[in-house]
Amino acid sequence: MRLVILGGGGFRVPLVHKALVADGRVDELVLHDVDASRLASIRAVLHGGPHVSVTTDLDEALPGADFVFSAIRVGGLAGRAIDEEVAHAHGVLGQETVGAGGIAYGLRTAPVARDIARRVARLAPEAWVINFTNPAGLITEVMAEQLGSRVIGICDSPVGLCRRVARALQVDDATFDYAGLNHLGWLQGVHVGGEDLLPRLLADAEALHSFEEGRLFGVEWLQALGVIPNEYLHYYYDTRDALGDDRGAFLLRQQKRFYDGEVDWETTRLEREATYMQQDRDSLEGGGYEHVALNLMHAIAGDERATLILNVRNGATLSNVDEQAIVEVPCTVDAGGATPLPVSRLPDHAAGLVTSVKAVDRLVMEGTRQAALKAFALHPLVDSVSVAKSLLDNYTRRHPELAYLS
Repeated sequence: MRLVILGGGGFRVPLVHKALVADGRVDELVLHDVDASRLASIRAVLHGGPHVSVTTDLDEALPGADFVFSAIRVGGLAGRAIDEEVAHAHGVLGQETVGAGGIAYGLRTAPVARDIARRVARLAPEAWVINFTNPAGLITEVMAEQLGSRVIGICDSPVGLCRRVARALQVDDATFDYAGLNHLGWLQGVHVGGEDLLPRLLADAEALHSFEEGRLFGVEWLQALGVIPNEYLHYYYDTRDALGDDRGAFLLRQQKRFYDGEVDWETTRLEREATYMQQDRDSLEGGGYEHVALNLMHAIAGDERATLILNVRNGATLSNVDEQAIVEVPCTVDAGGATPLPVSRLPDHAAGLVTSVKAVDRLVMEGTRQAALKAFALHPLVDSVSVAKSLLDNYTRRHPELAYLS
């Protein structure tokens, strides 16, 4: 099986390679990146497993691919740091998938993802694309314009939430009623033998406090909500507390030391994981997304039926967005791809956020200055049109990739 990783010079690629070595089903791995020096640094870390080749030529990488993992970062970590810096200067969030920072990242990435999807459709029409690229829901929807159901977005955040909730409830075999958008989802039920155990968990303050979302959001707030939010709802529910997040600048400094050859990859990885939402992490369970990707790949390639929480076209799953919208919900997966399962109707407060954020995604996808201004101004975490205009002007000036909006 031939697997192509786009963004193959990315820091987390060795985690994917480690999983591939343990799995043994991929015999050819192609790493593509626009930066040859980063490719060389990552290639030097990889040992054993499938045959590995590297290339900076996308048209060379794609032909014959069975699966394509898309994990690109347009503008690199320097771009992420600029996203945060500009947002913070305007008193708004700069996180890379949420609010102003997420919009800026999406505006840079959408045109590149659209071009990649066109080339996959032309050069590897039988390939399945598994998208890790953030903002994952938005970018999966961009790629689906060309690839339809053959692109599926993944994230390890929902599966991590479900795993921690199951542990708190001390159950092994549960089904999870989870729904929303990427980084904007809620766990609404935990079903075992026909019984929903979530009310029991919400009534148990000690159990709630035993896992990270319980500590992050607080027992009283979770009991008031009646659902368990994805950890990224922290940026919506605790916006003032999150305003100082400058993770992009930290990662830029940290990873530069690795790519410059000053420190080894494993030391850098452990430091990175130890500092992610440090105050609330249960353990250093880093790199979970590669296991989600492999489970998805196996289910499709081997027709091994599985249930996974994925980013797929909505169909009729969520009533507050249209059929083509990419949503994050449980799906059954087999050789035919991913099919969303029924979920509970979102409560009004959640449905309202989903509708607003999806509207912003669509504006980003339009790719015009007017639509970009509306995207910034209409996002729930940007508080005025004048701030939105200033954000757009500053991002356009700082990011060469946004020259098309000038």
